[in-house]
Amino acid sequence: MNPTDLLSAMKRTVEQVAAFNELAKALTSTLDVHQVLQLVMQKVSELLRPTNWSLLLFDEKTGELYFEIAVGARAERLKSARLLPGEGIAGAVFQSGEPRRVDDVRSDPAFAGRFDEVSAFETRSVMAVPLRVRGRSLGVIELVNGPEVPPFTDEDLQTLQGIAEFAAIAIDNARNFQAVQELTISDEHTGLFNARHLRALLEDEVERADRFGHPLSLIFLDLDHFKQVNDTWGHLVGSALLREVGELLSACIRGVDSAFRYGGDEFAVLLIETDAQSARAVAERIRDRFRATTFHGGRGLKIRVTASIGYASMPDHARSPTALLEAADRAMYQVKAHGRDGVAGATA
Repeated sequence: MNPTDLLSAMKRTVEQVAAFNELAKALTSTLDVHQVLQLVMQKVSELLRPTNWSLLLFDEKTGELYFEIAVGARAERLKSARLLPGEGIAGAVFQSGEPRRVDDVRSDPAFAGRFDEVSAFETRSVMAVPLRVRGRSLGVIELVNGPEVPPFTDEDLQTLQGIAEFAAIAIDNARNFQAVQELTISDEHTGLFNARHLRALLEDEVERADRFGHPLSLIFLDLDHFKQVNDTWGHLVGSALLREVGELLSACIRGVDSAFRYGGDEFAVLLIETDAQSARAVAERIRDRFRATTFHGGRGLKIRVTASIGYASMPDHARSPTALLEAADRAMYQVKAHGRDGVAGATA
């Protein structure tokens, strides 16, 4: 190797080591999956400068690979595409767990399947490496160069493998953290958020509503005579009915709002930027949905359950998280004291 080539190789090695150190520090500083993927995208583009590239993740529910990231010309075509393990170069790399580099895809038999993951591009050279951690594959990083760019080299493949090793660990850690977070904020019986998350979210939303002068409303509801369900059909049916209630509440609110199981047969709904009049409309919609619903309790039963519903709004009825919660709770008990199956608003 002549001195010029040696100097160029040394310079590239130093750049790669520095980039890997930077990537490692960045990836260990976050447990957010989206931030991890953004960092991976940035480093792939900086170090390898592919014409197009993609990051595929494995969907355990469907048994397919999907394109979490697709970068480059006509990448939109790939976002809805799916690959089976073993299909195309990416599928083959995922299935085997071994990296692969192809100088010219026109002569490669892997592209004879029903779908070419690089057919959206003018493609010549491809390389793909698995995202592997603890003996299992999470997905694949695949890079594509067009005919106007020299084919990928062995050094490029080694660089991509280094990025993939960091990325797989970071993605796995972020997913595990997300799973733990979901367990700590979710109610296991209904799938709704739990009371702990309600209190935390209420603190943030009250502060935000106060800062920007926006209204905020909270609905509190209690199932009427729910004890009779448990006494008549047992606690398994009662738990199944609670799940159905969670589905009912989720169907009655907007995507920006949140529903919670507060405890037992008590539920809450947090309505963002919603005043008292609109909160009443939502509460009445929930009441009417209960009246119209036949619950099955997981056994095909025909159970009718109503709810006593109270609501309170900020700033009309309260100015703090605790006061808002207590105001909605008092309104709910007004309904219970006057026959149940109704809606009442808090008083100032």
